[in-house]
Amino acid sequence: MHIAILTFDGYNELDSLIALGILNRLYRDDLRISIASPTPRVRSMNGVVVEAMATLEDACTADAVIIGSGSKTREIIDDAQVMATLRGLNPERQLIAAQCSGTLIAAKLGLLDGVLACTDDVTKPWVIAAGVDIVNKPFCVSGNVATAGGCLASQYLATWLMRRLFGTEAAIAALRYVVPIGEQDDYIQRALRNTEQPQILDSELSSVLSNPLPQRVNGSFEADPERVASGKYPNITV
Repeated sequence: MHIAILTFDGYNELDSLIALGILNRLYRDDLRISIASPTPRVRSMNGVVVEAMATLEDACTADAVIIGSGSKTREIIDDAQVMATLRGLNPERQLIAAQCSGTLIAAKLGLLDGVLACTDDVTKPWVIAAGVDIVNKPFCVSGNVATAGGCLASQYLATWLMRRLFGTEAAIAALRYVVPIGEQDDYIQRALRNTEQPQILDSELSSVLSNPLPQRVNGSFEADPERVASGKYPNITV
């Protein structure tokens, strides 16, 4: 399975890299998460250079795609070659998630026709001008297309993708690695609530949070054998 994070020159680190980090906490051998870019390297709005792990063409065949944001989004939507490639994105066979100004790219690709969407305050006028109705929420979903507004809402796009692809318990297990200690319940319950999925019972959440995290040992993982045998950690063997 492949999740591609579209990352362009001038990208926002919080949008691309938070999602990359959270999704990789799934620790699945059958999952590839990549930074997909139109060039071999891209530089962030703050000067962080990353190497592309996939092409835009690769992203168009991925199982799920996050359209990242950045300071040059309006240049991207004017790039005929890039936009022609991205028209290969198809929510009928992919999950599509757009972050902040990535919503503008999604709008220009016709992926948001007739649906409500979220974006950041700076991009909002441009998305409205593209014919999309914006709601003042951190996350919005319609079918296989989700949008998020605000850099830290990238956690909600990651949560939504994890829930759709691997289920709620897998998402909770991944989030446990990154949420602040002592605030796990609040952070995870808010992530579940904001991704507009049926809210799980507090008792269920407590049960999942009480399970031990798998521990990395010499590049592999060790976990409770009963949990592994039950399939709770599908990528771990004992």
